[in-house]
Formats: sequence, C-alpha cells, structure tokens
Amino acid sequence: MATQDKRKLDPMDLYEVRAELTEEETMVQDSVARLVDEKVLPVIQKAFESHTFPKELVSEVAALGLLGSSLKGYDCAGLNAICYGLICQELERGDSGIRSFVSVQSSLVMFPIHAYGSEEQKQRWLPAMAKGEAIGCFGLTEPQGGSDPSNMKTHAKRDGDDWIINGSKMWITNGNIADVAVVWATTEEGIRGFLVETNTPGFTAQEIENKFSLRASVTSGLFFDNVRVPDTNVLPGVVGLKGPLSCLTQARYGISWGVLGAAQACLSEAINYTQERILFNKPLSHNQSIQQRLADMARRITTAQMLSLQLGRLKDQGRMTPTQVSVAKWNNCRAALDIARDARDILGGAGISAEYVPVRHMLNLESVITYEGTETVHQLVVGKELTGVNAF
Repeated sequence: MATQDKRKLDPMDLYEVRAELTEEETMVQDSVARLVDEKVLPVIQKAFESHTFPKELVSEVAALGLLGSSLKGYDCAGLNAICYGLICQELERGDSGIRSFVSVQSSLVMFPIHAYGSEEQKQRWLPAMAKGEAIGCFGLTEPQGGSDPSNMKTHAKRDGDDWIINGSKMWITNGNIADVAVVWATTEEGIRGFLVETNTPGFTAQEIENKFSLRASVTSGLFFDNVRVPDTNVLPGVVGLKGPLSCLTQARYGISWGVLGAAQACLSEAINYTQERILFNKPLSHNQSIQQRLADMARRITTAQMLSLQLGRLKDQGRMTPTQVSVAKWNNCRAALDIARDARDILGGAGISAEYVPVRHMLNLESVITYEGTETVHQLVVGKELTGVNAF
C-alpha cells in the first residue's frame, strides 16, 4: 500500500515546476527574484502612481545579464528559453512595465538585429544594448493598423545610397527613451526593417500621457518626416512580414511566462489578505466560497505553468511553432487577468488601493492581453491551424 505524501506544497507552484528546473535555471530565477524583491518592489508603486519609468533599474537589470539573455555572443548571456521565461515571470511579479522594457529590448530589438542584421550592425548595437548603455524600441504598430500589420502606411523609398522614411507608429514601448528604433516600413521590395537612430533629423517621439495601464512604462508615438537613413542601416537578412512577425513570436513566448508572475503576486496577496481579514468573527480564508476562488486561481496558474514549461522545452529543441505560442499567450494572459480581477474583488474596498498589488496588475494586464496579438488574434491563429482556413 502506497504511503501518503505529507509534503506541504508551494501555493504558487502546486505541480512543482521548480523541481523540474536545472541548477542554472534555478539560479537565474533566484537572482531575478532577489532583484525584484530588493530593487523593484520598493519603488514600483510610486512609479506607477506618478506615471514614470524607473530608469535607474536599467543598470541593475543589465548587470544580471537579463538584456538579450537568450542571444549568443556579443556580450549576451546565451541562456536557454526556460531561463528567459523565468526572467520574464519574476520581473512581471514586480510589474508588467519592467518586464515590457526587457521584452522589447531583448525580443523586439536585439533579436532582429542578431537574426537579420549585418555584422557591423551587431557589433554596433548588441554589446551596448546588453550592457544597458543603449536602449531600443520596436516600430510596427500604426494608428490605423493594430492587429493588421499588413495595412502598413509607413514607407521608405530609395534615394541614392540612402532611404527616406515617412509615416508614424503608435503605442511604442521605450519610444521616448530609445537610442535606436527598429522600424518596419513598406518598400518597393516589400516590408523592410530599418535601424533609425533617434537623433536623426525628422524623427520625433511623443510620449502618450494619461494611461491607466502600464503607467511605469514609457509608451510613445513615433513620427517620421523625411527621415534619411543610409543603406547600411537596413536589416539585410529579411524581407516581408516574416521579419516583424518572428520578433512578435519571441516576445509572445516571454509574455506567456511573464503574466504568471503577475498572477502569482495577486494570488499571494489574496491568500495573505483572507487569512488576516476577519469577517463575521472568522478569517475570510475560512469561508468555502473564498477557498473555492483561491483554488480556482491556483488551478489556472498551474495550467499556465505547465503550458509555458512545455513551450520552453519545445523552443529549446527548436520545435516551437507560432500556433503553440498563440495557445500559451491566449490562455495565460486570460488566466492572469481573471485572477487579478478576482483578487481585486476578494480584497473588497482595499482592492482598489495601490497599497495592494491586484489593481495595479489588473490594470497592466488589460494592456498585456491586448499587445503582441489580441486574444481574438490568437484564437484565429489556432482556428486556422485546426481548419486550414484563414478567417482574419
């Protein structure tokens, strides 16, 4: 007869995902967790309230090798996909804005330079970006485009050995603090990627104010008025939507892990609150309805963890597909947002205060479930895989 295991499970890790990690993966998670606990959490509430990005954290993040962590060479850490996922998870446990900064720098700027750039471009930008000495942004989304990047209006035309870029981009993370923008534009050859240094004449960035989500992140509109860049600033290794879409696949992978951190932070807060809050002469945690809601949060987190863990293994084996990424981004963002909303509700009146984390994560996740592909986009990606029919 089998003996019953009396181990006390970690409420944030019911299926013991951590036990499946390698020594390096565990070390990476622990080091990022310490950074979040010691550097991010003490400042993030004020940053969120004041609508400011805590730029002083860039050097701390860079010192741990978290920028471009999955890339090999060029002073990058060369970590595996599971490590990158854990980095995103721990950073977003702090705040989506901090994870967004790292995602953009790593997956949307450094990745395309590494994958499609010339050797000169790689040497020029990647070591500086890994050290946090240069910051990048990714210009794809346009005011009229959103989920339809093929409807791109920004265009570039050859002029001798240069290109002239005109157009605009919207909802660009890091826009006003970037040194270089990876800008996607239509050309006679197809969609091309351009490295536009932000001090180039004709380039302007305008920060988007009055956001009630991702307030600890810089979000901007980018404008190009006859911006002249040399042909050496074109990414030579890709033509067409494959370029930007491959970047989004990398970012979506990290997001599928990142939102787990936000969900865990909300569940942890809800558990602590219900154990301390006395209602009708007993702690809230003694109520069946509260236990059912907490259990449902833990179930959603556990499911999401298993999805991301397997997705990371597929990525490390070179077998990950965009459809698989869509499943995880769709499922995990929905789970995290629902958890944040329910945790906010469980906290009652206290739930609307930024003194507690759920409302901040809830507001942030409203953006995270939208960017890098809305929920509907990912549902249609999976639907196309199932039916063979493109219903976009």
